[in-house]
Amino acid sequence: MAKLNIVLYEPEIPQNTGNIGRTCVATGSRLHLIEPLGFKLSEKALKRAGMDYWEDLDVTTYINYEDFLERNPGARIYMASTKAPNLYTEVDYEPDCYIMFGKESGGIPEEILLEHQEDAIRIPMLNDIRSLNLSNSVAIVLYEALRHNHFDHMQLAGQLTKYEWK
Repeated sequence: MAKLNIVLYEPEIPQNTGNIGRTCVATGSRLHLIEPLGFKLSEKALKRAGMDYWEDLDVTTYINYEDFLERNPGARIYMASTKAPNLYTEVDYEPDCYIMFGKESGGIPEEILLEHQEDAIRIPMLNDIRSLNLSNSVAIVLYEALRHNHFDHMQLAGQLTKYEWK
C-alpha cells in the first residue's frame, strides 16, 4: 500500500518531533529522522508530545543524509523551504514520495536544496510572520498531499481503531 513519507532533517525540538509522529500515526504515514537529533528518542518530552501513539509509529532513523539516500534509492523527495519557488498546493505528490523538512533553527542546508530545486515547495506566509512551527508546517503539507491524492491508507471511514471513543 502506498504511503507518504515525512522526513525530518536533524530535528532539534523533541515536542515538534513527538507531535509530527502523532500526526504520522493518525494518517498512516511513515516518519524518517536524519541524525544528529537535538534530543534522545527516549526523552520524556518526545514521548509526552507523541503520547501513547509513539509505539505505533512507523519510524526509521539514519546516521546522516547520505545514509538516508543509500537506504532509499530513487526516492522522489520534495524539500520544504521558505526559499522554494513552488507552492505546496501546486504539487501532485506521488505514492511513496518523501516530503523533507529541515531543522528548526536553519532549515535544509543549501547544498541539499540545490540537488532538489525543481521539487522544492513552500508554504506562503504573510510578511510579518517569520515561519510556522515545524509540526504545523508538516501537518499543513501532509494534509494537502493526502487530500489531493487520495492515498489508500486514508480510507478510514467505518474502520474501528483502538483510539476511537467507545
